[in-house]
Amino acid sequence: MASLPGVNPDDSLWAWLAYDLRRYRELRGLTQTQVGKIIGVTKQQVHNLESGYRKPNKEQTETLDALWDTGGHFTRLRKFAEAGHDPDWFRTFTRYEADARIIKSYTLAIVHGLLQTPDYARALLIAGGVPNVDALVEARMARKEILSREPEVWALINEAVLDQPVGGQKVMRAQLAHILEFSWRPNVWMRVIPRRVGAHIGLDGSFTVISTRSEMVAFSDAFKGGRLAQETAEVEWFAQRFDQIGADALGRSDSRTLVEQVMEGMR
Repeated sequence: MASLPGVNPDDSLWAWLAYDLRRYRELRGLTQTQVGKIIGVTKQQVHNLESGYRKPNKEQTETLDALWDTGGHFTRLRKFAEAGHDPDWFRTFTRYEADARIIKSYTLAIVHGLLQTPDYARALLIAGGVPNVDALVEARMARKEILSREPEVWALINEAVLDQPVGGQKVMRAQLAHILEFSWRPNVWMRVIPRRVGAHIGLDGSFTVISTRSEMVAFSDAFKGGRLAQETAEVEWFAQRFDQIGADALGRSDSRTLVEQVMEGMR
């Protein structure tokens, strides 16, 4: 079975679902506009579903299954795709990141990718034993181009991120200096959760919430990858969690002071 342009159903269950949404539509001679009216979305949103950029919700798959008499094909595919690991999650995430108007990140153990220096990123990748380190560092630095558009960036940083000497003290001092410089931008709100807080709800993992002009999504870190959340209720849960973690954070000025103190200790 040949793949439709831009989508390979062999890549993942989500890609298979996107592929079949288009295939089943075209077999019935329907346009994206017509399908959009059926499931209550725009033509562009149908295009996003068929390209894998957006994932259908349960109500949408159930509607198409019932109308097209698929025997529950779309709903079943969606169920197993959601339960499993999506190997294509990062490409989808970076598409949202590129369109971001607001980025809210909480980091537990390492600096967020958009705030990393090349040397810090390289040290992390080498420690992770990944191949093609140079290419990955270059790709990570290229992602930072979105910051030139000056989206709002809200960064909550666990204090443990600051004093883990990734790459050695020289590299880490340069990384902390970069965070300090970045924190003075008018579109940036950087705050640190101090170690003295003790146990707090952010200790179970890092995550990022992204708002574009049309929607909000969340990404949570996980072992050997991550997971992209697009369902409204789950994304709102992450947004609420960000605010709850922030309740324990220092103010912006005190956060900068703490970063400076950690830097002084690395001489």
